[in-house]
Amino acid sequence: MAAPAGPLADRVRARVDHELTVHGGDRDAARAALIKTAVPDVMELFAASRVGGRYEHSEFPPTVDILKKASQKGADQIWEGRPKWRAEELHRAARAGHVRLDVIALDMNAAYLAALKTWLPIGKLVHSEGADHNPKRSGVHRVTPAAWGMPDLPSPLGARKEPGDLWITEPTLRLLLRCAKLGFCETPVIHESWTSGASEGLLEKMRRTLTEVRKEAIANGDDVTNEYVKSMYSKFVSTIGESTANREIRRPDWMHIIRSQAFANLWLKAHKAHAAGLTVVEMSGTDELHVAGDWQQVFPEGRDLSQVKAKSIYTLGE
Repeated sequence: MAAPAGPLADRVRARVDHELTVHGGDRDAARAALIKTAVPDVMELFAASRVGGRYEHSEFPPTVDILKKASQKGADQIWEGRPKWRAEELHRAARAGHVRLDVIALDMNAAYLAALKTWLPIGKLVHSEGADHNPKRSGVHRVTPAAWGMPDLPSPLGARKEPGDLWITEPTLRLLLRCAKLGFCETPVIHESWTSGASEGLLEKMRRTLTEVRKEAIANGDDVTNEYVKSMYSKFVSTIGESTANREIRRPDWMHIIRSQAFANLWLKAHKAHAAGLTVVEMSGTDELHVAGDWQQVFPEGRDLSQVKAKSIYTLGE
């Protein structure tokens, strides 16, 4: 593999400049062309970012049964912890007229781009049994989670209603273990795992590159580059599983882990708000958090990855 020519960010900028030139400055046409090639472009960027990397990752390891879809349109056995939660006691009190709160709906910026920083398995997944968790490995785990009894914070398991064992990813397990240390719940029981030696840096160069170009595009009001970058990282996540749109890699474990990391990051924002004295009202999807209180004392406002945007304000109990 040839070494990348120049900074990785220049590759992204050059693609945008090329399409703008080919389409005579027509920004809509250039945008459409860039979005169309986002998958091969982001895979080229990923390959270039791995040149000289410490680890040689597996692109087509054997897919274990729990990561295989039951049917073409079906799902596999992994639970990602996607949240869909609201503070029911608070809403009941508001409906009864006992509570009136001004609520701000906050939007987390580029949630999947931020989630590229996560512990990913490097090689093929290997089966193991037992309750031990090795932080130097990553994968998926069959656990019995403890009951969640905090009414003012959502469970890290998201919208899961069914009791009993389930297969979860590394970010969800690490978040449950963290919650147990905080005294929010009991430690989950790990029954078996499929894991590999792991690294938190496999996607880091690509993540930093896309973050840099995104920040520059926002500062310049460059919607073409910004939408191209968004298409690159979002399609990277959505196609690295078993998608026919991406023939360069097949890592459904990575796909689930990155998505779960986005949900875990959102939960951590909710916990930060709660710890700072804000009232957590709702949390859903990858990027939506509703709170009441002086949120600007807790979260910086803006469009960077470390900042949040206010989407709307409404009154609960009005």
